[in-house]
Amino acid sequence: MPELPDVTLYVTRLRERLLGTRLEAFQVDNPFVVRSVSPRPAELVGLEVINIERLGKRIVIGLEGDRFIVVHLMIAGRFQWQSPLPPAKRATGKVPQLALRFTSGQLGLVESSTKKRAAIHVVGDPEGLTIHRRNGLDLFSATPDEFQERLQQENRTLKRALTSPALFDGIGNAYSDEILFEARLSPVRTTRSLSDEEMDQLYEAAKATLHGWSERLEVMFPGFPRPSDITAFRPEFAVHGRFGKPCPDCGAPVSGSCTPKTRPTTVPAAKTRAASSRTAAFPGFSATTGPRPWKR
Repeated sequence: MPELPDVTLYVTRLRERLLGTRLEAFQVDNPFVVRSVSPRPAELVGLEVINIERLGKRIVIGLEGDRFIVVHLMIAGRFQWQSPLPPAKRATGKVPQLALRFTSGQLGLVESSTKKRAAIHVVGDPEGLTIHRRNGLDLFSATPDEFQERLQQENRTLKRALTSPALFDGIGNAYSDEILFEARLSPVRTTRSLSDEEMDQLYEAAKATLHGWSERLEVMFPGFPRPSDITAFRPEFAVHGRFGKPCPDCGAPVSGSCTPKTRPTTVPAAKTRAASSRTAAFPGFSATTGPRPWKR
């Protein structure tokens, strides 16, 4: 699922192309993708785009008259930009969902999966955006104390806490691994087990990782990103998606442990920050057989 750096990239590139333009057509290729009933999509045609913002992992296209298009890409949803405006046709891709035709070009929504999880909501007033807010903490405006208070609301694993949209804004499976690697903390440490120093490490690592990757993606993709450019598996990542490959710091194989939907990744060699290594030993990993299911 696209996370904060990916969604931020989309917002930046959409602002460059859509602000001040008008919606000429709202073409739905898969009726299931539109999850709202009122206002009707046809009511948005002719309205000017006045704002585009990120709402957690969602993207909100604001139109005049307090009308909004809320896009949740979910796991496999991606945007596709075509300019100049092509002849009226369906969005291209494995599973085309819809095409928004603006005076500057066509924004298509496609999915590389047949599970059809991406969702569009048409919202008729600013108050209607409330139901799409998950109230996760914005790390870039939060103080260290606010971060600690939110993190320790419940005693859960760091991995689970960081990826909860009700706790933190825009962090998912991929960037939580990168954050924990940067902080030298195991993903299965519990939130209330951290020392004050470790809490500060995690706070700074989270901000640095998200900010660094947001800037990095803007440099990597100066134009509008192709669907394949938005991915949770980047060769430049330190640990996420790099099971069995050498740690960029110490050279030890990156290990992980299987869960039903995700595989947290870390380095098995357990050393502290002072010892210049990354994380504590990862429970559930066998040096001889590799990853195995978590013990219940």
